[in-house]
Amino acid sequence: MNADCISRRLLLKRAAALGLLAAVERLAPAYALTNTIANTGSQMTLSGDVIDLAISEQLFRLDGRAGMAMTINGTIPGPVIRLKEGQEATLRVTNHLEESSSIHWHGLLLPPDMDGVPGVSFAGIEPGTTFTYRFPVKQSGTYWFHSHSGGQELLGMYAPMIIDPIEPEPFRYECDYVVMLSDWSFESPETLLSNLKKQGGYYNFQKRTAGEFFTDLGRMGFWPALQNYLTWDQMRMDPTDFADVTGYSFTYLMNGLSPAGNWTGLFRPGERVRLRLINAAGMTFYDVRIPGLRMTVVQADGQNIQPVVVDELRMGPAETYDVIVGPAEDRAYTIFAETMDRSGYARGTLAPRQGMSAEIPERRPRPVRTMEDMGMSMEGMDIGGMKDPHGGITMPKIEPSGDMPSMKQSGDNSHREHGPGMQPMSGMEAMPDMGTDNTRRSKIPGAEPVKHGPDTHGTGNQAVAEYSQNRSGEPGRGLEDNDRRVLLYTDLQSLASYPDQREPEREIELHLTGHMERYMWSFDGKKYSEAQEPIRFHDGERVRLTFVNDTMMEHPLHLHGMWMHLENGAGAYLPRKHTVIVKPAERVSVAISADAPGRWAFHCHLLLHMEAGMFRVVEVSGD
Repeated sequence: MNADCISRRLLLKRAAALGLLAAVERLAPAYALTNTIANTGSQMTLSGDVIDLAISEQLFRLDGRAGMAMTINGTIPGPVIRLKEGQEATLRVTNHLEESSSIHWHGLLLPPDMDGVPGVSFAGIEPGTTFTYRFPVKQSGTYWFHSHSGGQELLGMYAPMIIDPIEPEPFRYECDYVVMLSDWSFESPETLLSNLKKQGGYYNFQKRTAGEFFTDLGRMGFWPALQNYLTWDQMRMDPTDFADVTGYSFTYLMNGLSPAGNWTGLFRPGERVRLRLINAAGMTFYDVRIPGLRMTVVQADGQNIQPVVVDELRMGPAETYDVIVGPAEDRAYTIFAETMDRSGYARGTLAPRQGMSAEIPERRPRPVRTMEDMGMSMEGMDIGGMKDPHGGITMPKIEPSGDMPSMKQSGDNSHREHGPGMQPMSGMEAMPDMGTDNTRRSKIPGAEPVKHGPDTHGTGNQAVAEYSQNRSGEPGRGLEDNDRRVLLYTDLQSLASYPDQREPEREIELHLTGHMERYMWSFDGKKYSEAQEPIRFHDGERVRLTFVNDTMMEHPLHLHGMWMHLENGAGAYLPRKHTVIVKPAERVSVAISADAPGRWAFHCHLLLHMEAGMFRVVEVSGD
């Protein structure tokens, strides 16, 4: 679970295996290699009370290159598992690798010994053995599953899971497709982490240039521009740091296919198409849009929400969104998933016939961090800056000014709209409109800026934000001030009120910490190997967990075993999520009903952040 477990012997073994397979590929006829090459782009479905899965190592060919992959049943992604709410599921997983492995059922509520996290809930699946997962299916919606062992998830071990509900769904559609986004590198996870340990910006080839400095001089004026550049330099931070691993190393995949592979889903004009968007990437945030179509978001992390119509949405690793689109014309539409750092994209096509494609949008300029991302500038406030806890640097006072981007929402957010499949549904119009009925809104913890305390979290933390504030009403850096309606966290409202309406009895504040130059990631300045005690919940309590991001990066935080109710102001309709994105210098609170006794993993779902130490155990006990 951390960098200490990386094995040089394993790295050499994988490199040798790749070299051997590449040599065999050159010498052997294509038909002789059929069983060794991973299949991609398929959506083979497995269902029933007993399902068998096999983990194995295979050759993965992508755009003319070959690499070693770890697959589930020989495909990338693995097969779609389709279950039914209320059934008893039995999944037998056989490990054909030469190393231990595991499967974690992401977002599912199940017994702790079935959760699939080695060292926390079970010992792992040893080579040549079969582990049987058996659990009742207590929910419905779109989920996924993946390895929780080392870097195997980045090597191809992920797959979708669909759970059909007992009751009819509150929306209609004629077509149903999984759209699973991921990232692939021909460098091993160990190599990626080793390179980042040597230099935090190893893969960032989009840094600011001298030409950009002169552009900023003309835009901002001499002194503000110089002050901006000196500030970043003093803090030893990079305002273009949006992704640790970029398109320089990654190829971005949609259902296992590169942009050239062009995954295609077919429709008849006028049909309503449900797209189950799953971000299975190890390290990549995606901004998803379909030019020419608006998306009606009906589920978030597998849970029904009050429908909201958007043009674009940002997905952190591990998040899922179900959307319905209504392509009326007899033409192709591009599903465009642009990376947050703008270094690449995944793409696919919705079309009435195979072989069709639509125009691929131009990539937007890469965004730049602002002082607000460092906790130095809040609207209408005079903030004295950001402290470096180790270098003794006092940052200059920054006054809010016109060169600081305002955080207004892009597009028109003044009202909700009905999307395809929504208007005719009985009862849909009667649902509370949380966007316009302010009497139903609840307080958002951290809505007002909160000054950081004296604890700088030790040498493993590069800097602390002087002020943190809830930023759920912001679309995210790079999505501001455009003409598209972007999904906000404040848009998310559960379709039904949640049963546990108690106010949290206590609050636990957890700081997200790290040091990009040393590539160290942690909570409260301590990586997993240094944390002496788990985070303790009392069985049956209602607890508020507040995340304060002291780093310059977005972090998708995932809690196993329990739902997090995102405190986004939705009153009795707080959305339930298994993964929550926390923006830089942001303070986000979630309310948790601690109803699952046992030990559970809690971590950043950026895989290399977790491996580098951003991982803790949550223990729910009766003590």
